[in-house]
Amino acid sequence: MEQKSDERLKTALLLVALAGLVSGLAFYFAGRAVVADTVWFVAVLPVLIALLVEILRSLMRGEVGLDIVAALSMTAALAFGETLAAAVVAVMYSGGTFLEIFAEGRARRDMHDLLSRVPRTATRHRNGGLEEAPLDKIEPGDQLLIRQGDIVPVDGSIASENAFLDTSALTGESLPVRLSRGAEAMSGSTNAGEPFDLTATRLATQSTYAGIVRLVEEAQRSKAPMARLADRWSLGFLAVTVAIAFAAWWFTGDPIRAVAVLVVATPCPLILAVPVALVAGLSRATHFGVLIKGAGPLEAMARIRILILDKTGTLTDGRPQIVSIDSYDGAGEDDILRLAGALDQASKHPVAQAIVTAAKARGLVLPVPSEVTEIPGEGVVGSVEGHKVIVGGDTFVGKLVGRTAGDHPALSAGSVIVAVAVDGHVAGHLVMADPLREGAGIMLAGLREEGIERILLATGDRVEVAERVSEGLGLDALRAGLTPDQKVLLVLTERKDGPVMMVGDGVNDAPALAAADVGVAMGARGAAASAEAADVVLLVDRIDRLRSGIEIARRSRRIAVESVVAGIGLSILGMTAAAFGYLTPVEGALLQEAIDVAVILNALRALRIVPHELGAPEPSQ
Repeated sequence: MEQKSDERLKTALLLVALAGLVSGLAFYFAGRAVVADTVWFVAVLPVLIALLVEILRSLMRGEVGLDIVAALSMTAALAFGETLAAAVVAVMYSGGTFLEIFAEGRARRDMHDLLSRVPRTATRHRNGGLEEAPLDKIEPGDQLLIRQGDIVPVDGSIASENAFLDTSALTGESLPVRLSRGAEAMSGSTNAGEPFDLTATRLATQSTYAGIVRLVEEAQRSKAPMARLADRWSLGFLAVTVAIAFAAWWFTGDPIRAVAVLVVATPCPLILAVPVALVAGLSRATHFGVLIKGAGPLEAMARIRILILDKTGTLTDGRPQIVSIDSYDGAGEDDILRLAGALDQASKHPVAQAIVTAAKARGLVLPVPSEVTEIPGEGVVGSVEGHKVIVGGDTFVGKLVGRTAGDHPALSAGSVIVAVAVDGHVAGHLVMADPLREGAGIMLAGLREEGIERILLATGDRVEVAERVSEGLGLDALRAGLTPDQKVLLVLTERKDGPVMMVGDGVNDAPALAAADVGVAMGARGAAASAEAADVVLLVDRIDRLRSGIEIARRSRRIAVESVVAGIGLSILGMTAAAFGYLTPVEGALLQEAIDVAVILNALRALRIVPHELGAPEPSQ
């Protein structure tokens, strides 16, 4: 509400200043110069008063900015009878603040798109019918109907055979994705296909989309260290401006030259360039599925030199996959997988769910198990189509069927074996492993191209597992067997050599993410704790977006710096010309307006950043 009121005030001031300038010019060319001076004087007063109020508020907050130069220039111009110059400065200043609001609004468009898509209700199955329920009344386990075009209101799992979801608003993926029964669906996605049922797995307030909205709102309120640095630069620029203006008056005895100097310096590109460029960078990163929690983390991300990666769920996929199936006594691989998958439907263990997913991926129809008993950490026992089936660790299954464990091929480091027994006999073994993410090596090479000087792997797994996974990746160091506290210590140790980014996806990574200069969470499947502790959340389950985020951050910061340097440089040249009498106050005001417009347009280039690896058209599927 306050922001809208401020926008209305700045719009009104611009209209008053513009109307005063135009009407004064009309009187001037009609030969009524005295009336013109009066009109210009009156039109400047509201802008000057509003500016003085803003300066007082800033001083009370302990902030000193270049608004003081604008106030000095208008006051000096009025005092020495340069009412036309004062009117041009008033239009220029009010127009600049209005243009800043417009530019930031343009830069925040992608973020506003996210906020405007928040659903308020959900269609819930209840007592054989459908009802519209408020979002805060949806509980985990509720069955929801997602119609075509609907926004998925809460995180859940697909309860229909398949679903076709558009995730572009969250992840930047241009093509919709097809999900099968049991797959996880992120809130905020759009149903791009036929209606489907969704089983809610989280409350709305704990879902992905609600978290994104909270983070976006925080990002919009943030102020970058670079923006604060710009405030400090403004003090130096203010001193230089006053010194040049005083020197021009002192050595020539002409106060009009001082007025011209002050006019050229108003307002400074420092006020506009940094926030516009950084907010544009935030918006652009969000478009590509990289949610940065504020301008501060964006600038910190641009300075990163050291990267620490967790293994599970970050460098690796985080979901065990079947590497091979060993069958005995004539049992077929599909038969073993079908029985194991059918029984594991009753378990939420990651390995069990991976087996279910693998069975469905082969198109196997999984019957409903009965008489199921799960021994946590060991395995599952139950009946499937009249057969007694046991699925679990080799020792656990061997003990129940009276067979010694270990009668299977040697495992490579990091692999696990799942035994499957049917009617008292071991029918086969499923060999599973957590694979390295596709393109991980290319991604790490790309990060080095972006200026990352040192890359480390930090994991709680055994050394041999970490070595197998990281083989050939060209890491600078490997730290295995770490506890969460030791990961924090590693981050603090590496910070001595430069800014550190930590990437993780689990609850155990949260302390290290919080300790790093920039913490990055794999938010698509990661734990809520890691997403809350992180400064950056990857909304899509693709580690290569990490490079995209870093590239956008660095290019946004570079654009901000370019705008500031160019703007200040041109302003100083203009002030010098004014001091030597080559610019009148009116000409100086017009020159500075042109500089400010150019600076803002240059800062908005950040909205057109396309990361290198995403620059080519995506292949059709």
